[in-house]
Amino acid sequence: MKRCFTPLLAGLVLAAASLTTQAAEVQVAVAANFTAPMQKIAAGFEKDTGHKALLAFGATGKLYAQIKNGAPFEVFLAADDKTPARLEAEGDAVPGSRFTYAIGALVLWSAKPGLVDAQGEVLQKGKFNHLAIANPKTAPYGAAAVATLTKLGLFNVLQSKFVTGENIAQAHQFIVTENAELGFIALSQVMIDGQLADGSAWIVPAHLHEPIRQDAVILTRGQDQPAAQALIDYLKGEKAKGIIQSYGYAL
Repeated sequence: MKRCFTPLLAGLVLAAASLTTQAAEVQVAVAANFTAPMQKIAAGFEKDTGHKALLAFGATGKLYAQIKNGAPFEVFLAADDKTPARLEAEGDAVPGSRFTYAIGALVLWSAKPGLVDAQGEVLQKGKFNHLAIANPKTAPYGAAAVATLTKLGLFNVLQSKFVTGENIAQAHQFIVTENAELGFIALSQVMIDGQLADGSAWIVPAHLHEPIRQDAVILTRGQDQPAAQALIDYLKGEKAKGIIQSYGYAL
């Protein structure tokens, strides 16, 4: 039995085959603070381009170590600008592909309403047992927390109260589970559609720490991967920017 294809049907078949051929997967290393927005962005990216972003989350320093040890990542979204620049200088990232996709904000947050005041004076009073932070050696938001406490003259006073998470996601978990009454985390972790989550918070003034510029870069493994460049382009688009801003980031 012969099958007859009309020109229109043949065109649709060729288009579908072309889309299937072009669609690809891209391995992406993502800083833990950017988990929620990146999950949304990845869903839109797949819907709009056909490419699929396979996401792995962690502390920026640990992801850097994994990349240096041969992890198959093709794109890296860090929580700082220094680590992607370092990878570029070391020959592990595509020159010229690096850009700042978001500027983060640090927040002192508690799941308990009324515990954290709008000026952060709760830190001066010290009437709490545990303060969660991310590891400052591997997590830029942890480093920003240490810088903030140092500038306030409170680092030595409060250091004994620290509950240190491997990354910013674990620091957030410590607060949610009440292993720490309050802690320094990324504003994005408690901000959805421009609204703060329940609890109490002090958004740390930017002058108390270095700007948290978060850079993305194509790694050498993604140099000839069309999906890697497509993801970088998508991050620069209006849809992704809207999601990023809705989680409290500046652009």
